[in-house]
Amino acid sequence: MIRIAVVGTGHLGSIHARLWTEQEGAELVAVVDPHEQRGKDTAQRYHATWYPALEEMPDVDAVVIAAPTASHFELATACLKRGMHTFVEKPVTATYAQAEELGRLAQTVDCIVQVGHVERFNPAIMALRDYQVDPMFIEGHRLSTFKPRAIDVSVVYDLMIHDIDLLLWLTRSSVVDIAATGVAVLTSTPDIANARITFSNGCVANLTASRISAKPLRKLRIFQKECYLGIDLAAGSVEMFRLIEQAAFNNATQQPVGAVTTQFGNKMIVLDSPTIEAVNAIAEEQRSFLHSITNNSDAAVTLQEGAEAVRIAELIEQAMN
Repeated sequence: MIRIAVVGTGHLGSIHARLWTEQEGAELVAVVDPHEQRGKDTAQRYHATWYPALEEMPDVDAVVIAAPTASHFELATACLKRGMHTFVEKPVTATYAQAEELGRLAQTVDCIVQVGHVERFNPAIMALRDYQVDPMFIEGHRLSTFKPRAIDVSVVYDLMIHDIDLLLWLTRSSVVDIAATGVAVLTSTPDIANARITFSNGCVANLTASRISAKPLRKLRIFQKECYLGIDLAAGSVEMFRLIEQAAFNNATQQPVGAVTTQFGNKMIVLDSPTIEAVNAIAEEQRSFLHSITNNSDAAVTLQEGAEAVRIAELIEQAMN
């Protein structure tokens, strides 16, 4: 059994604590939170032991850091120095410089480090792994109602960071140009932001993130050669419209939309519906973390990937300023 501790028992930390009690091969043994009542309540609920600070907790096999972003670097550094496998919620650190320093430390210890970019485990994103995705243009909207718990960072680090990570993963390309704008409405940092990101392979992405929306929305639209993907991350669904040769039509898996005559001949547009497996994304990322620990394999979302997402977030904020 892998002995697990959760550091931070706020909204996300409480979810982690609950789901770890359901993971086969893992045992939640400790929760750490300076807020005594909240920490004790969570520990009691899930039959673990509460500690007010990390230094008071005995060593465990692995730690989940779900504390505020400002404390990620300090907490992750302490965990790695104690030889504990470390899962850090996104963003991995408050600054890219901290992420670089954490990366240097991680290279000197025999520990797995995974970053909590949970959208990688969204059922809609996981369904794309069986398809060729080669984006030419991506449009993303991530809108949320206002939640006071997330105001320690700007909307770029709070919400847009999810889509930044997805862009880097989908394009497999480096960023060459960024234009961005943002407005602080309810807090001292931008609450709504837009970024136009150009990649070295020619792909362009337009991202909008807001935490002051009347209704939540999490959608990606991907345009590529002879294919359009509409991804609803909130619903965990995908619509895939493709232009194919009529002879390649498969009525068992495809729905015809219409015939098209192009300079390349007669083709047809079909609607593909990728198979979606209903899973809990947080539980899936926990399972992948366990797999990496028990098999000594690379994390599903590495520290280097988490650091690159922070670097791009910093560039977006610099462009806004």
